Amino acid sequence: MEVKDQISEKVVKSVWKSDLLAGFLVFLIALPLSLGIAKASGFPAAMGVLSAIIGGIATVFFKVADLSIKGPAAGLITICAASVATFGGDTQGWEITASAVAVMAVFQMLFGVFKFGIVSNLFPHTAIQGMLAAIGLIIIAKQIPVLLGVDPSAVEDSRPLMLYYAIPEFVAQAQWQIAALGILGLLVVFGFPALPGQWTKRIPAPLILLVLLVPLSVFMGLDRLTANHAFVEIGDFWGEFGLHADFSAVGSWLFWKFVIMLLLVGSIESLLTVKAIDSKNKTGRRADVNGDLIGLGFGNVISGLLGGLPMISEVVRSSSNMNFGAKSKWSNFFHGLFLLLAMAFFIPFIEMIPNSALAALLIAAGYHLVEPKNILEIFRLGWEQRGIFITTVVVTLLTDLLLGILFGIMVKVLYQVYRGVRLKDFIRPRISLSTKDASTVEVRIKGVGIFSHLVKFQRAVDEAAKSEVVILNFENCTYLDHSFVAFWEGYKKKMLASGVKIQELCLENLQPITNHPLAPRVAAMRES
Repeated sequence: MEVKDQISEKVVKSVWKSDLLAGFLVFLIALPLSLGIAKASGFPAAMGVLSAIIGGIATVFFKVADLSIKGPAAGLITICAASVATFGGDTQGWEITASAVAVMAVFQMLFGVFKFGIVSNLFPHTAIQGMLAAIGLIIIAKQIPVLLGVDPSAVEDSRPLMLYYAIPEFVAQAQWQIAALGILGLLVVFGFPALPGQWTKRIPAPLILLVLLVPLSVFMGLDRLTANHAFVEIGDFWGEFGLHADFSAVGSWLFWKFVIMLLLVGSIESLLTVKAIDSKNKTGRRADVNGDLIGLGFGNVISGLLGGLPMISEVVRSSSNMNFGAKSKWSNFFHGLFLLLAMAFFIPFIEMIPNSALAALLIAAGYHLVEPKNILEIFRLGWEQRGIFITTVVVTLLTDLLLGILFGIMVKVLYQVYRGVRLKDFIRPRISLSTKDASTVEVRIKGVGIFSHLVKFQRAVDEAAKSEVVILNFENCTYLDHSFVAFWEGYKKKMLASGVKIQELCLENLQPITNHPLAPRVAAMRES
């Protein structure tokens, strides 16, 4: 018993030290990113840090995913900024948007309670990729003038395509002391991680950015510029700390439109991050996606009431957390604790950060949402996926995220009708489960396997995975869409890793429409 206790104590100490270090390194990334996301969203800069503090400290007591970091996300900037502008801008727009965050969070908790985490599979994979790429393009467009020192208030109502068209004008209006720092910031955030050597992987690029640009801005005399948009402004954060949610617009359709958008985009993006991190988690522990939604929702209620931004399980910080050696969810707690200490003792230093440096970080975040490598993969999947992706991106850029994802789904449905999918097939999956013997369960897919079937399909394979052998029978299947194929390939790896044996019957009868391994499969080939 004594030996067992000593081993347990060593494990606890090892986890504690790993999580403390990982939490500190993630804090260095989260501080400037949270400030930049808040400013780009139309919130006071400090509210971004407040949201990240709550995401770290308040959510950890729920069954949240082990290695995920909770905080404000670049992917929600466009929704928050549009909401703030819609409700009058400045303090009024911010506080009404904060109330929308709090209302959204209640539904997010209910999603978790009623185990709706699985519904993220109902959204086509390519449409989600298009939505994220469009968000990235919008972020980049809105940060280019900030990077160049142009007053952001002069272009805050401009559409993304107009901002790209106006780049030559921004260059002509640039304040080159500010722009020089921004361009140097871009070189750091893109160039430093590309340098050879393991040490570049262990030191966060945002830390290099702050260490380099803060003293350089002082040396260049940026503090003497009259432009009030040159530096981050925190103000009397602790003096103004309190409730900042204004529910006066709760009776309007626009209020609920933003609640729905925050709920759908925030929850989906968060669940996708949890799944991505879960697939790489070497501890073998699997995340409770519904528990994660409950914890996330609780944190968002507090954040919204205090005037903070909506938070998600954020992919850049979560990936970094894992790479920094985190072992448990307490790294998220430590990251929040370090942010709290920074706001308590280092506000004067934080206000020395140039906004152009934050713009460089956000442009990098936008680029990673666009992810050109992923776009090339989508285009390799065939003309169907290209059409879904392009439609989602274009409609999002021209209108908003909700319409973008809806049009992407509509194009997906039209393509599948062309492939022979009947309208009733979208709501009536023919997936059956049968026991072959004491150790073998067969999952049979009849007709088609498409994105709207994934909830039932996952439940079936979850049940089947309790046996030693799982047979997936495609004998009577005529079509599998990209979402179905991608889900099954990912799930298959997870089952094999857990020791389940898998047999696929008649899958060879379904030929991919392109040479991509995740391309849609059809029983009778047509030209793609």
